[in-house]
Amino acid sequence: MADPKKVRAEANALVQELLARLDASDVRELEVTRGAIRVRVAKDAPPQKVSPGPTTAPAAKAPQQNGPTVVSAEADSKTADAIVAPLTGIFYRSPSPQAPSFVEIGSKVAAGDVIGLIEAMKLFNEIRSTLSGTVRRIVADNGQLVRARQPLIELDLS
Repeated sequence: MADPKKVRAEANALVQELLARLDASDVRELEVTRGAIRVRVAKDAPPQKVSPGPTTAPAAKAPQQNGPTVVSAEADSKTADAIVAPLTGIFYRSPSPQAPSFVEIGSKVAAGDVIGLIEAMKLFNEIRSTLSGTVRRIVADNGQLVRARQPLIELDLS
């Protein structure tokens, strides 16, 4: 039978190690089993400040649970909103090399429209717009590695 103090010390050391790794990466959750010890750590999204009225500085909007996060940014005299990657992976603008892109510059996008795919861990994840507008700029290149929260496209809101 294992000494409870030793098991507790090993568990604390493992938790500290996992927390350090979690802070140093884009990973949101880690779970590790070592012998009889099983530890799961997860990090929440950082709290977002919400301002009651319009501002002139770029402001972050609260992250969406089941979709991409939206970040405001100033673009010329119009406001452009960026659809950002909800996860890290390879971004694709079309469903296959022969197929047309989901969106092009000038395309009208409605909330819920697929704007691209991100391949992560051999799975293709549809990236959907949470806003309606016109595609102003496509930031991510086809086949490019994108990180979580990296802008993919910018929209001029309609």
